[in-house]
Amino acid sequence: MACPAQDITETELAILRVLWESGPQTTRDITAVLYPDGGASHSATVLSLLGRLEEKGLVRRNREPRAHVFEAAVGREEVLGRRLSSLVEHLCDGSLSPLLSHLIRSRKLTAAERKDLRALLDELESREKRTRQKR
Repeated sequence: MACPAQDITETELAILRVLWESGPQTTRDITAVLYPDGGASHSATVLSLLGRLEEKGLVRRNREPRAHVFEAAVGREEVLGRRLSSLVEHLCDGSLSPLLSHLIRSRKLTAAERKDLRALLDELESREKRTRQKR
């Protein structure tokens, strides 16, 4: 089982982003993206972080090629979901309402975003009605 969302550091998250966007990569490839002018110490740092990510179950390592290849073992959506759930639990006492209200009020939603939110709410209400009718 992968680690809780709050146990993922920002630097580890940066590595996961590289793997999500580019697919499987070697340590050298990841280092080149994160530290374009970096040297051996940056490469060692990335290798150490990849080891921690592997221990946490967030990346997999293919040891077959001479240069090990790493790939994300979890998707962006899973990490996003875990981090948001953790945030809701810690800051909002488990209630989504304060988080959603803040997000909606603090930035202007596009017409497409409003339409998507309405459709989602309609879908959730429809599911609830079907569930109540089955009881």
